[in-house]
Amino acid sequence: MVLQIVIFLIGLAVLSWSADRFVYGASALAKNIGVSPMMIGLTIVAMGSSAPEIVVSATASLAGSPDTAVGNAIGSNITNIALVLGITALIKPLLVSSGTLKREFPLLFAMCLLAAYVLHDEMLTFFEGALLMGMFVVVLAGMGWLSFTAEKGDKLADDNESEIPSGVSTSVAVLWVLVGLVMLPLSAHFLVESAVFIAKYFGISDLVIGLTIIALGTSLPELAACIAGVLKGEDDLAMGNIIGSNIFNILAVLGMPGLIAPGLIDPAAATRDMYVMLGLTVMLLVFSFNFVGTRRINRVEASILIAAFIGYQFLLFA
Repeated sequence: MVLQIVIFLIGLAVLSWSADRFVYGASALAKNIGVSPMMIGLTIVAMGSSAPEIVVSATASLAGSPDTAVGNAIGSNITNIALVLGITALIKPLLVSSGTLKREFPLLFAMCLLAAYVLHDEMLTFFEGALLMGMFVVVLAGMGWLSFTAEKGDKLADDNESEIPSGVSTSVAVLWVLVGLVMLPLSAHFLVESAVFIAKYFGISDLVIGLTIIALGTSLPELAACIAGVLKGEDDLAMGNIIGSNIFNILAVLGMPGLIAPGLIDPAAATRDMYVMLGLTVMLLVFSFNFVGTRRINRVEASILIAAFIGYQFLLFA
């Protein structure tokens, strides 16, 4: 058991590191060939923040544990909103001012409703997996288009500019992309195998292990990025990372088990966990949205989010 825990922790660390290196290399390469910082931020960086979840979902599905993949998708979204944004706003209240983000919020809610519809019959079919992956491509293209039409002076554009690596040669950028492409699936393989072993040892279901340990582990990069962002005054970038990550989790991460291992899913995912994710998404909308001017997620609201996360963990294990 100790060995499996060590393997899990090493796999998690390598997974996070390789995702960071992949995003670093891909962002630098895109900048070198003339892609705008706004497009890089809304596509490569946003997708890169979900890279651990996507690879883990595919690996779990191939290993015959689709419930782990489903749990990872839903659990990561719950963790991103309740824990990651909760801790971030507790450290420093989050200012939401970007017009771009105000257009992405409704998209996030629409994707949550789509996920609820897909899972309501407690089954994930190949067609539904293909639908989610197709929507992923459409949304990615839409975010690329959004980067061209963003309001002039949108603060998110300035934040993205500051986050794109500079002075990286194309050969070095390609090297980091290749390192990420190799290490991401390799580390995910060991992570999933050890997580499934630990779950069986303690009598935990595949769904719960995806909702908790794996979801928390794959959300750690978002936590680090959000805290770093708000400390540098890049509140919109921090919020944008979470919104983009959650959209991609629903589409790409949840779509993987449908494509690779379609079939019945744990009923609790549709009757319990999906409603928690929807409720927290609505709570985020209420806390963040303001039709006029700006809006802050303050420390009281952050405390509510964290309390909701703790309550949800108690619900899962009690």
